Amino acid sequence: MFTGIVAAVGRIEKVDSLGADAGVRLTVNAGALDLFCVDVSRESLACTAGLDAPGEVNLEKALRLSDRLGGHLVSGHVDGLGEVVVFEAVGESWRLDIRAPAAIARYLAYKGSVTVNGTSLTVNRVHDLPQGGCDISINLIPHTLQVTTLRHLFPGARVNLEIDLIARYCERLLGKDGQEASAL
Repeated sequence: MFTGIVAAVGRIEKVDSLGADAGVRLTVNAGALDLFCVDVSRESLACTAGLDAPGEVNLEKALRLSDRLGGHLVSGHVDGLGEVVVFEAVGESWRLDIRAPAAIARYLAYKGSVTVNGTSLTVNRVHDLPQGGCDISINLIPHTLQVTTLRHLFPGARVNLEIDLIARYCERLLGKDGQEASAL
């Protein structure tokens, strides 16, 4: 478990193939924190953006039960890929609009939480699209841009989205289409 509060920006230094049908091994330089390697499966590579080449990556240590929740509960599993539609300065802050796929649109709510590239953020607006999916709008304060990789976004960039963990369990408990789930 995580909170989505980025502790450091690391750099993927090296990407080594683990074989034709396997994933890759990433060598990540976390600066003063550490240098470590992590294996990423083909499945994870197919569901995420930004783990297939050297570049910056947001880092956070796993949550301990005694830790304070500064963001929201984050599992670290990408639920879908979004596309940046707008990324522009608005006063001292930045407006970030992301088009989310239909499969996760129902979980995104006004003033709800969403994780974008591992960063816990608050949704300021949701606009459902006629063809499915939705556009969400997020306000990024200067501090968030300074301490995360989000400062490198641009219209057309793909981003990793994780829905709120509580929303995921609520749907499971209620069952499909809001119907009560059957008892065990």
